[in-house]
Order: sequence, then C-alpha cells, then structure tokens
Amino acid sequence: MAVRSTPARLSLATSRAQFTCLRCQWSARRRASTTASEVDVSEDVVPNSSLLTPEPSQEIIQSWDPVQRSRNRRKQLPPSRYKFRPPRYYRGPLHPHQPPPVSSPNSREFIPGPFSLPRLQQTYSSTLAPDLLSLLYTHHPPGTLPGPVGQRLRSWDDSSPYHKNRGLRPPKGRPTLPLLRRPITFRNVPRLEKIVVHHVIRDASKRDSSYLHVAGMVLQAITNVRATVFKARHHILNFAMQKDKTAMAVKAELRGEDMYYFLSKVVDVVMPRIKEYKGVSGSSGDGSGNLAFGLQPSAVGMFPEVEINYDAYPPKMIPSVDVIVCTTATNDRDARVLLSSMGIPFHGKHAN
Repeated sequence: MAVRSTPARLSLATSRAQFTCLRCQWSARRRASTTASEVDVSEDVVPNSSLLTPEPSQEIIQSWDPVQRSRNRRKQLPPSRYKFRPPRYYRGPLHPHQPPPVSSPNSREFIPGPFSLPRLQQTYSSTLAPDLLSLLYTHHPPGTLPGPVGQRLRSWDDSSPYHKNRGLRPPKGRPTLPLLRRPITFRNVPRLEKIVVHHVIRDASKRDSSYLHVAGMVLQAITNVRATVFKARHHILNFAMQKDKTAMAVKAELRGEDMYYFLSKVVDVVMPRIKEYKGVSGSSGDGSGNLAFGLQPSAVGMFPEVEINYDAYPPKMIPSVDVIVCTTATNDRDARVLLSSMGIPFHGKHAN
C-alpha cells in the first residue's frame, strides 16, 4: 500500500511547492509599491528623483509664511487674478468685459433656487396644463387664419355737429381696450404669474404704528415675503394725512415657490374652514386675466402660521387682506378656468 501511494504523495508535494513559489512572487509584486522609497524601482528612475528626496525639516516648515511673502512683493498681483468679479455696470454688447449669465453663481443678479417643488406646481405641470390645453384649444386647419377682429372702438352717433371728424370713443366702463384673446396652444397655456397680498390700514392717521407692525408681521408670516410699507402721496388735511409720513398700506408680492405655497394653503386650509363660504365672486376680474378676492380677519387667523402663534397677535389688530391673482390669461374666463382647476370656488354671475 505504501509503495502504491508514493507517486501520489510526490505529485502533491510538487504542486504545493509550485503554489508556494507563485504566492511568494505575488506578495513580492504587491510589496513593490511600498518599498519604492527604499529600493530602486527600475532603471527609469533617476538617482535624484523626488521619490528619494528627504522631507523638509521642522524649522523650514514653521518658517514658511505665505502671507508675509505676498506682502514683501515689490509689485502686488492684480486683485482679479484668483477670483472673477463681474463688472458693476453693463456697458453694452461690444464692451470687452461682459457680465456672466444670470444663471451663473458669479453673476450679481444670481438668485439661488428653487430648493423644492411645491405640490400645486407639480400638479399643474403634470395634470392641469394638459387638461387646460384640451379645454381651451381651438383648432384651425393648416393654411387658414382665425376670423377678422371686429370694430373694438365705439363710433359717434352724429347727434351733434361737434361729432364730425372726431376719433372713435373708448369702450364703455374703461379708458383702454381689453386684451385680445390669442389662440391657446401648448406655448401659451394659462399659468400663474404672481400673487399680490395687501392690506389697507383704515384710519391710519388716527391709529398708532402698532397696527402697521402687526399687519406687516402677519403678512410676512403667511406669505414668507417681507412686506413693503406704502406711505401717503399727498397732503389731505381733513384726514390728517401727511405726504411721505403717514403709512397707509402694506403689500407682499409673491412669485415662484412662495406663490404656489400660499395658494395651496388658501385652497386646502383656509377656505374649507370658513363657515357658509360661497366662493369668489364670478365678476371679480379686471377683464385681462387678473382676479381678486378678500379674506376677513377671522379667515386670516386660520392660516397655520398665525394659528400656532395666535396669542402673539392682538385679536383686534389681525388685518383683513386682499389677494390679487395675476395670470398669463388674457380674459377672465380663462383665468377662472385655471383657478377653478386649482380648487378655488366661484359663485354668482360670471362676467367676461
């Protein structure tokens, strides 16, 4: 038995020896990078290579002062060598120094953001905009143009000799013409442009500044935008108003994220809690796609930012606010369809 197993034992020992040699070669290659500073790696490395250069002493490291070295220069470096400062004023398209685009962080007009995507804005982009395009789209076959626009100005009835050679009269009820409705395509679907929230202080000359401060704090809390104060433009003796001294109103203008967040709070939180609320009047538009509605002090107190700190505001000083929603629509009908899709109810006769 021992004689028969001898060749097997020899082959096993030979294979183990070969495996040990291969393992030694692999470990030697692995340690080659760690011993490069001690042993010559190859003939390509020159004797005075940086790999063999000793480290600087501690005295040299402590004596290195880049600030003092820059001060000792006879001629200082230009200030714009390491950082780019855009020109303060725009001097035309042919000037050699052009400002960077507004989207660049180096621009003086750069505004960071947006940092979040409001739910209402996401719903508009994914659902409401395609639905509005389907509802408001008017198809014109290729090669045809929409019908001609009729006479928009009123003519005189010639009841007086002074009417002769006179220009046409403006429309009734307004000094200017309303906007023409352009055909709705995927390029001009109605959308929100901005929201203006303001409050007019009644009897501002007879009240102290506390009403103004509370109104500004409430507007800033519910809109996330610092309120702007407007003062009287004229002297009115009967109302004790002084020009540029008497504060009359505060206003906050919302765009972007703040606009969508404010409107979603109004639709989802405030309006459902108002008792016997009918909705926004159907005739509250200006004929150019801008709608307005008001909120009483009791409704303003239902905003989450005011309700959680309700004790911080005197109940009799909480202001009523007027909300003006500006859209890109050119008539009230398209603006009402847009706001109705976002959840704002309308009541009464709809005026176009």
